[in-house]
Amino acid sequence: MNAQAPPENAASPAGCLYLVGTPIGNLEDITLRALRILKEVDQIACEDTRHTQKLLTHYDIHKPLLSYHEHNELTRAPELVLALEQGAKIALVSDAGMPLVSDPGHRLVTLCLRHRIPVVPIPGPSALLASLSASGLPNEEFLFVGFLPARSGERRRALERLRIEDRTLILYEAPHRIAESVADAREILGDRPACLAREVTKLHEEFLRGKLSEIAASLEERPARGEITLLIGAPDAGEARSHADSTQSLAARVEELMHQAKLDRKDALKLAAKERGLTRRAAYSQIVDAQANRKEP
Repeated sequence: MNAQAPPENAASPAGCLYLVGTPIGNLEDITLRALRILKEVDQIACEDTRHTQKLLTHYDIHKPLLSYHEHNELTRAPELVLALEQGAKIALVSDAGMPLVSDPGHRLVTLCLRHRIPVVPIPGPSALLASLSASGLPNEEFLFVGFLPARSGERRRALERLRIEDRTLILYEAPHRIAESVADAREILGDRPACLAREVTKLHEEFLRGKLSEIAASLEERPARGEITLLIGAPDAGEARSHADSTQSLAARVEELMHQAKLDRKDALKLAAKERGLTRRAAYSQIVDAQANRKEP
């Protein structure tokens, strides 16, 4: 257990990594604490130095910038850890929102914890939470999926695995793939209630709310642009049952889900039961009874 107490400010003699949340669009969406930390650290590691420089210029902050992104983090993380061990105060920022949330940084944080370097989160804007709050979908429980796979086959298999979920799903997607992803989600998950949040906090902020089929139709008329968050609610019981293939035996459906969606037997049974409006226990009993009937002379 690492119970080391992190320093609160950059005046501490020990090195420290700060994970600083930055605006997802509107430059006013930054906390006073985040601005203070950015002014006090020795260096700022960021995805795109040009992008971060715009934020720093806006707030008259002058600090050395160092690129840290998915293509160089394998070598850059050890370099930063060495500087931190020598007492440097470093802020890690992403282009927008909280670092590490579908952005690079996990390798650096892991190394810092391994070397007992304090890691301090400085909370800030988050596209997934901002979108969820205004989506109109249930928010007591949700599952953040991040980006779906870019390739069609892998994306569809990922969606198959999500059919078992009753929680609101939150996904990020690129504008050139969003129409395909919505169509795949409609086919695999059923016509669930959904919300497409676009350019949240920016000038052209937009929320499209309705069934997945309605959002798909809207995207056909006007392709989406900019930063996109897709939120998908749970299906109602009738939709879940109608989406299942009633002509297929329950046991065959379990085997299909295990093969196509790469689920273990327990989760495959749970999903197959849900599709037919059964409890998992009732579904298991149905399979056992069917097997017993086939064995009778």
